[in-house]
Amino acid sequence: MRLTVDRRKFLVVAGAAATAISFSELRPVLAQQSTRDPQEVKPELANVKALVFDTFGTVVDWRSSVIAEGMAWGKAKGLNTNWVDFADRWRLGYGPSMNKVRKGEIPWTRLDDLHRMILDDLLKEFKIEGLTEEEKVSWTHVWRRLKPWPDSVEGLTRIKKKYVIAPLSNGNIALMTNLAKFGGLPWDAILGSELARHYKPDREVYVSAYYYLDLKPEEVMMCAAHTSDLEAARRNGLRTGFIYRPNEYGSGPVGVPNKAKPGDFDVVSVSMVDLAQQMGT
Repeated sequence: MRLTVDRRKFLVVAGAAATAISFSELRPVLAQQSTRDPQEVKPELANVKALVFDTFGTVVDWRSSVIAEGMAWGKAKGLNTNWVDFADRWRLGYGPSMNKVRKGEIPWTRLDDLHRMILDDLLKEFKIEGLTEEEKVSWTHVWRRLKPWPDSVEGLTRIKKKYVIAPLSNGNIALMTNLAKFGGLPWDAILGSELARHYKPDREVYVSAYYYLDLKPEEVMMCAAHTSDLEAARRNGLRTGFIYRPNEYGSGPVGVPNKAKPGDFDVVSVSMVDLAQQMGT
């Protein structure tokens, strides 16, 4: 594909066909082409030394992964369960369970254990009976077996060549370590809620990122598909990188994909590869 540029529009030429597109439409075209050339980093980002990442929904596709494993597991067990609803209900329990920790209604509890608490309620709700403890543990750990988005490993590998990279997730260390092993995520370190003993968007999580990396706040960029996460990181001095994940929620009730336009955050990207390009890798 050849790009011809003038002041008014971008002209995309593919064979004999030519189509005028706006700048907002250009970036997805470039992302689909997996352009390999890094871009020049914005001057204000020249001091960034580390990128930390939200993980569920940003780096890995939690919804499709849980649904697929549920369907395979249910078929093997002879269960007539709506696994789409099951996955959405499980994720909908995520926020309220963390709020119980924040409000002191329950003591500090790792996300693996919160997932188990939600699962126990779901098994009753969906009338799934007769599971052994081993089966319940394995099913809880489906969150350790989530598949990365197709661009995640490539993009992270490129970013890692120039920057320190780590998750800054609400997932506990064992969860995140197993998830990285399963999906081939090339982290340099594991950061997040368990080290801070707080859940995002609590201030302590973002502060822990630059504290444990021995960096200044502005030397760390928080990257996420969720604008509330980025806004909280920015309030605590971190740089911000948005990654658009239009398929995170499907058409389910958990949420709608966040969108951002250039200027909303330090970097606005349409994929992990696009983020890597914009960060000069």
